[in-house]
Amino acid sequence: MTAYVALLRAVNVGGRQLKMTELKRIAGELGLGSPRTFIASGNLLFTSDKPRAELKNLLEAALTEHMGKMIEVHLRTADEMSVAAEGDPFTDEPGNRVAAIFLDGPPASDSITNASHVADERLALGAREIYVHYPSGMGRSKLKIPAAASGTARNMNSVRKLAELAKEME
Repeated sequence: MTAYVALLRAVNVGGRQLKMTELKRIAGELGLGSPRTFIASGNLLFTSDKPRAELKNLLEAALTEHMGKMIEVHLRTADEMSVAAEGDPFTDEPGNRVAAIFLDGPPASDSITNASHVADERLALGAREIYVHYPSGMGRSKLKIPAAASGTARNMNSVRKLAELAKEME
């Protein structure tokens, strides 16, 4: 069995409410092993032997049906989540001021140069992530990253905790 972290995009923001008990129930109905959630921002941990693409399709279809709107899911194995946590180029900064924006594929090499409204933020590319340090806080930032439009962000405190929890499930 492979341990996975499913990162749901844009739930529990802007009126798209999904109770984590419902997320866990849906995962169980899909036959995902040992489903559990972490905080109310759309993080699901589970185990499965199914191929990644099949899992992504299953989750997106079930969540979209449940929510009545498209819910995108970004999947990482326990090892991939650890790599994302270890890839943080801003380790000297508080974890709540650094975010990893998770993507389905590698970010384009011009992702940083195409960003607009950059104030004091610093950006760096990862394997399938874009890391952003928000010195003044994410809520105050006007930063726009076109390459991240379909991604989902988690602060590094959450990324590290999700990596730890996923490793425990292996």
